[in-house]
Amino acid sequence: MAQQYSSELANRALLKIGGEQAEVFLQGILTGNVEDIADKSAGFSGLLSPQGKILFDFFVIRDGKSFLIDVDKTLEDELLKRLTFYRLRADVTLEAVKDGTRIFALWGGSKPDSDGAIIAADPRLAKLGWRQYSSANPVDAITKPAAEYHAHRIELGMPQGGEDYTYGATFPHEALYDQNNAVDFSKGCYVGQEVISRVHHRGTARKRIIQVSTETELPAKGTQIIADGKTLGEMCSVSNRNGLAILRLDRVRDAHAADSKISADGIDLNIQIQSWADFGWPDAK
Repeated sequence: MAQQYSSELANRALLKIGGEQAEVFLQGILTGNVEDIADKSAGFSGLLSPQGKILFDFFVIRDGKSFLIDVDKTLEDELLKRLTFYRLRADVTLEAVKDGTRIFALWGGSKPDSDGAIIAADPRLAKLGWRQYSSANPVDAITKPAAEYHAHRIELGMPQGGEDYTYGATFPHEALYDQNNAVDFSKGCYVGQEVISRVHHRGTARKRIIQVSTETELPAKGTQIIADGKTLGEMCSVSNRNGLAILRLDRVRDAHAADSKISADGIDLNIQIQSWADFGWPDAK
């Protein structure tokens, strides 16, 4: 049996959304389909600006008639204020969870026994593993520092807000929302829906976060990636020889077509679209 690993994600926080209209409230403002989330299971969603850029993203966990929101801790207060703004007179309660519940990422092996905890499969990609919400450490898992979970995430090519893209400046397609089950294009309206629907149906996403690797060690986040003197994008998360980068797809296509060297800080890079993604390089015009 494969070994299972766990990391406590101390940089995450939990909010609780309750009340009779909690589901309707979230369904009307988030990118994902909240109605499809089963009890004790998770979805992944974003809350966008009216211009269609990501302001927040988070896991949404159904817990009976209520929902838990697993969000970056630095955004906790701001998200609570934004949700309060949208609540208006809806029968919805909003509060920060301060009861000692901790957030863990688990990967490897098979789904662990819950033992009273909420353990939800990561809805973005099965190989990422699970999220556990409990006061106690996961049972039968080897504890690893959070950096090892992020190495796992990076190796699989999954971007993370605040690490690989900037909140308030990134469109959902750039962050692969259309690839990781974070947006539902068939549900009703939500904040920013018109913008991302137009991008999706026209196929006009110019930039994407995709995988990069090297034979040595990758340069730091923020390093410019170039080919033939032209900037293609920049490095995002890095873990030794694996990394993610936000890149102009057409410029990478042209560099590949010309058999040009693609590099960052003098280091040659291999660039590859994630195996689980269903988009490719754009056609040349």
